[in-house]
Amino acid sequence: MEILINFLEAKDVEKSTIFAQLKCSKSEALLLQALVKRYMSGDDDVLIFELLKELYGDKNYAFVKHLQEFKILLELGWIHQQSFNPIKISEVTPLELLNSSVALSPSLLKILQDGSSESELQDIKPYSDHLEYLQDQFLRIDLYQKMSAIRQNVHEHSLGIDRMQQKLQLLEKRIEERVAQTTGKLVLDKFFKQKKMSTKEQVIFLALLREEYSATDASLRDMNSLIELISLDEYERIKNRSLLEDGSNLINDGIIDYEEMLNPFGGISRAFYIVDEVLHSIIHPQKNKKVRRIKLNTLIQEQDIFELVEPETSLTDVVLAKETQETLGNLMKQLDKEVINRLAHWGIKDKKSGIDARIIFYGAAGTGKTMTAYSLAKSLKREVLAFDCSKILSMYVGESEKNVRKIFDTFSDLCEKTKSEPILLLNEADQFLGARSSGVTSGADQMHNQMQNIFLEQIEKFKGVLIATTNLLENIDKAFSRRFNYKIEFKKPNQEQRLSLWKKMLPVNAPFEENFSVDELATYALTGGQINLVIKNTAYRVAVRKNPLFTLDDFKLEIQKEKDASFDSEKSMGFLNK
Repeated sequence: MEILINFLEAKDVEKSTIFAQLKCSKSEALLLQALVKRYMSGDDDVLIFELLKELYGDKNYAFVKHLQEFKILLELGWIHQQSFNPIKISEVTPLELLNSSVALSPSLLKILQDGSSESELQDIKPYSDHLEYLQDQFLRIDLYQKMSAIRQNVHEHSLGIDRMQQKLQLLEKRIEERVAQTTGKLVLDKFFKQKKMSTKEQVIFLALLREEYSATDASLRDMNSLIELISLDEYERIKNRSLLEDGSNLINDGIIDYEEMLNPFGGISRAFYIVDEVLHSIIHPQKNKKVRRIKLNTLIQEQDIFELVEPETSLTDVVLAKETQETLGNLMKQLDKEVINRLAHWGIKDKKSGIDARIIFYGAAGTGKTMTAYSLAKSLKREVLAFDCSKILSMYVGESEKNVRKIFDTFSDLCEKTKSEPILLLNEADQFLGARSSGVTSGADQMHNQMQNIFLEQIEKFKGVLIATTNLLENIDKAFSRRFNYKIEFKKPNQEQRLSLWKKMLPVNAPFEENFSVDELATYALTGGQINLVIKNTAYRVAVRKNPLFTLDDFKLEIQKEKDASFDSEKSMGFLNK
């Protein structure tokens, strides 16, 4: 802090260490010295009127003669106004400053601390990468912005502008010399040369690029702000508007674009931005731009056909017969690169195509068909678009041909828009898959056959994974049977499988009676869906008790209710349904 102390203690300010850098008169330097002393005593907000009276007294209003010196110091940038409504210095008269408050500027404080207000420029050396190059270019924009601010607040030919202009020229020369020494590719410099962008066009582009990197409040996206950045006077402001008008090189070449919006005054303002493809090539020069994918859940509300399901369980979470596990395992192996290459070599399928499978899950209710479909999707890392086929007749009477096609068209459209491959799940597909009527005469039979024919046609050309669930395979039309390359039966679980189901489904944190036997529960011939229902109903029964405790008798009571004839008409809940 020797420089600061030297300035404070100098009896002759002209002999102080920093006087030459101040580029002001002795009387102006004396005002600065007084302000610095006030600052060191904790007063960083000084009223001009009070300081002048302190230094020059108020006899015959002699202090008024020194008001011009404050205006010069403001123009030089050594002090700034402490006001919520700063006035434009170039237009103000000295007398208007009399009752203003001022403070030391950061530039003067930097001189007092370091002996210079200018940041040290790095040695001339090649750029190591494009980010280092951008750092210098953003410093360049910072200087343009500071010059713009000075022009709007002080006289445009002040020494403050001159100093800033000199620093900018040094920086631009340094950038040019470092680029010349750099052997590697500088993406942005190459881009400027390819597009033959002028200096002012480069400044506009760099200002918008800095906004992208800094995530600021977008102060430099406004048309007037960008023009002010590159304009010295009103004539240039008018002339430079052409750089941002329709038909300009920056807009015609697809480099920048703008959004129009209503401003608070009823007019239309433009906010400029760099076009996405150009921005990506600058920020991520080593990466190819990825296609943006719209998520399924953002589109699913726009249609009323499918339910979007994001599976929670995988194939390792469900209990299946050994044959079923093997079949699904073989299906999963279609993702193996070696298998794909082998099938492609044999001419069975294309290397680029994914799993191509049309599957029927058939078996009694509650044996886990729907849940296994979800679990298969989870293992394949796919989402599920599910359609309840039991609604088909009530939904589409009179328009069967149009609307059955709509199911598959909508599915295809969703896949295309999202660039994804969800599984198409047709639950309770008996309406589609049942044997077609022969020798029909009624209109309803004709409509039903027509609907099935359309469905058959759509399955024939379907690409991807389609799963249809049905209770009875015996009722399936042979033509449909041939179109499905996987037909997987879901049998009622044996005792070993039932034991696994009970263990998976019983609540982990629930209190059980002493010597509770899961093995005994597994002796009852229930499906997975029935076991799930029994457990839930038992939990509801136990939870209302003062001392809740699960007992075998509680489960046996609910099992008896489930097996009772009065429950035959009830639809059992799904396998591992949640």
